[in-house]
Amino acid sequence: MRIPLWLKICWTAGVAVWLPLYWRHYGLQNFLFFCDLGNLFIMLSLWLESSLLFSWQAVSLLLFQTLFCIDLLGAVLTGRHLVGGTEFMFDPQVPLAIRLLSLFHLIAPPLLLWAVWRLGYDRRAWKFSTLTAWIVIPINYFWHPEFDVNWARGPFFREQTFMPGWAYLLAYLLAVPAFVYFPTHRFLLWLSRRWHPSPYIR
Repeated sequence: MRIPLWLKICWTAGVAVWLPLYWRHYGLQNFLFFCDLGNLFIMLSLWLESSLLFSWQAVSLLLFQTLFCIDLLGAVLTGRHLVGGTEFMFDPQVPLAIRLLSLFHLIAPPLLLWAVWRLGYDRRAWKFSTLTAWIVIPINYFWHPEFDVNWARGPFFREQTFMPGWAYLLAYLLAVPAFVYFPTHRFLLWLSRRWHPSPYIR
């Protein structure tokens, strides 16, 4: 067993609490956020001990989750949101239980890096991440557009107006794989080569 049993049980128990509370507070569409989908995929990855699943989630989530961590810690230390996106963590209108459960964003980046170190990196990951975005983002665009899940209609949860919606959607679907997923893929590939000999890179 390459993943400790206690870690599998703890993450699964956390998801079992998190999922119904998030669903009740935010609704079903909230689970199309990449970070929330990632929560479920990480649980599956832990039990399957799958290098591909962990690598896929690392490519998809590392940058965004790290920015969440930077913004949250920056707000705690300086009182300012350096990036934005964690304001809800300080909103008394959001139940404390929801805010505490949202701390999984802080755990995910080191866990994903540890899993890649432990299991190796699968070079197919960025293709799976791209395919996921190409499926999920159009759903976000058309389903409950007022929520702007994953910025499908505009950055920072505000619908953009500087170009036609279809053009923004197309640009988004091209930009995220090119400027987020592929550079993260190259970084993880480089990191894995430093951590392990070539058999760990699939």
